[in-house]
Amino acid sequence: MDNMEKILVFELNNERYGVSIKNVLSIEKVEQFTNIPNSSSFIKGIISLRGVITPVIDLKERLHLGEIEKTDLTRLLIVTLNDMQIGLLVESATDVIDIPTSIIDSTPIMFSGTSNSLIHGVAKLEDELLVLLDLENIFQFHELGEVESLVD
Repeated sequence: MDNMEKILVFELNNERYGVSIKNVLSIEKVEQFTNIPNSSSFIKGIISLRGVITPVIDLKERLHLGEIEKTDLTRLLIVTLNDMQIGLLVESATDVIDIPTSIIDSTPIMFSGTSNSLIHGVAKLEDELLVLLDLENIFQFHELGEVESLVD
């Protein structure tokens, strides 16, 4: 029997991506957030979510895919990363699915040239390839310091 990995599926630019559910705390509707002057363009601001100051990151912009235009479907994935709570803006969160680990290929060689690869692997589903992101490597070292400074 295959080991299964539980994956949260979301959309950016009409493409489906996935992240392991183990880092995801919740999925929230997007509300107003407070802008932070002189921050990186992908840092959209901060919110107070259940009493925790939470940086809001435009995942689409962080991945160099454009900028998210908020709609009724836009969601904020609340994740934990390096003991921080971070909100990742996505165009929509569509499913939580179980994927057999046997159908997940490790990072394709063309994407593994950097030690800071954002891609955990690619799942070969029946009707599509699902790119699985590695949230642990979503920020470069200097960017992580910038995000951490927002919650200190």
